[in-house]
Amino acid sequence: MSASATALPRAMPAWLVPLLAAACGILVANLYYAQPLIGPISQSLGMSPAAAGLIVTLAQAGYGLGLLLIVPLGDLLENRRLIVCVVAACAVALAGAALSTSALPFLLAALAIGACTVAAQILVPFAAHLAPEANRGRVVGNVMSGLLLGIMLARPVASFIASFADWQTVFVASAILTALLAVTLWRLLPGRQPATGLSYVGLLSSMAQLWRGQPVLRRRALSHAGMFGAFSLFWTAVPLHLAADFGMTQRGIALFALAGVAGAVVAPLAGRLADAGQARPALSRNGMRGALALGALSFLVSLAGSGAVAIGALLVAAIMLDAAVTLNIILSQRAVFALGDAIRSRLNGLFMAVFFTGGAIGSALGGWAMAEGGWGLTAWVGFALPGLALLYALTERRPG
Repeated sequence: MSASATALPRAMPAWLVPLLAAACGILVANLYYAQPLIGPISQSLGMSPAAAGLIVTLAQAGYGLGLLLIVPLGDLLENRRLIVCVVAACAVALAGAALSTSALPFLLAALAIGACTVAAQILVPFAAHLAPEANRGRVVGNVMSGLLLGIMLARPVASFIASFADWQTVFVASAILTALLAVTLWRLLPGRQPATGLSYVGLLSSMAQLWRGQPVLRRRALSHAGMFGAFSLFWTAVPLHLAADFGMTQRGIALFALAGVAGAVVAPLAGRLADAGQARPALSRNGMRGALALGALSFLVSLAGSGAVAIGALLVAAIMLDAAVTLNIILSQRAVFALGDAIRSRLNGLFMAVFFTGGAIGSALGGWAMAEGGWGLTAWVGFALPGLALLYALTERRPG
């Protein structure tokens, strides 16, 4: 038995899964709070409209760097200490953003927030390590439901707070919450010391070999990049669509986003399907293909009707798309995590880096498509992203 295994309890306490889910949601939300606040933040800090886009871009760049440079440390360093240090650093970065009075300090803080938010991606494989093999998918599904809720709720929560307070209040509240989370995780998480003989440089070098040598990782990451690209496109463009074509206020758009969160309720069911798919790989493959098809179909639904019917169709599409993303990521992560205990953090870093790149591309396409052809063009571009991923997934012939 490996050192990493002996350092962990034989069974997960019942309270630990909701704690990990809440922690992932709290952390990943920090990446998205600034998106609906770009206008007031840029005006407050004297940024030009052209430079305002850096607020989101630097946070995403920091997240990408963190996925590749920080998350792999989960295979090298004691996990509880690593997680708590990164979460505490995130709280400091959030406080720095709140206290910024000019553009440069805020942008540096945004870069640091993005990099430190990846603590959530250390927690997910940590949960997989803790979970018994038989219900690992269920545990990962429940933890991922918290992460996905954090992504979906961050924008409406930030918009709601900013509707009665200033943008700094959002970052102050999040800094306090993240600091409390660091203390809680330090007190309650079990320790885990990975068993590896690699140096940090060797750890990073091995990631290229893992990408080349793990076809399951490549297929699942690239397929989910298409799905997450569609998700990011939808939630980038639909607020513009609701405001321009239906006259919705920021509060109305926030309520729409909250309703769309209903799609995340499939996470526990997806976890059960992922566990069953380990014994029957065809079930996992078909589940992934079904999720991609559902994601593509949601964009066709979004084109239905006019007036109130169109808003209802958009809401149904949002729920379908969120459910499809939830199902696909949990099935994909279960397959990726099964590739090896000792490499799980590096696998997760690569998986997340690839599909978040897809998300960044989707966001850019959403803004472009809305400007060039309104919701009609946007919906067809959104349909194409999971549609192409589905065609790619259909080429799979081997288990995985």
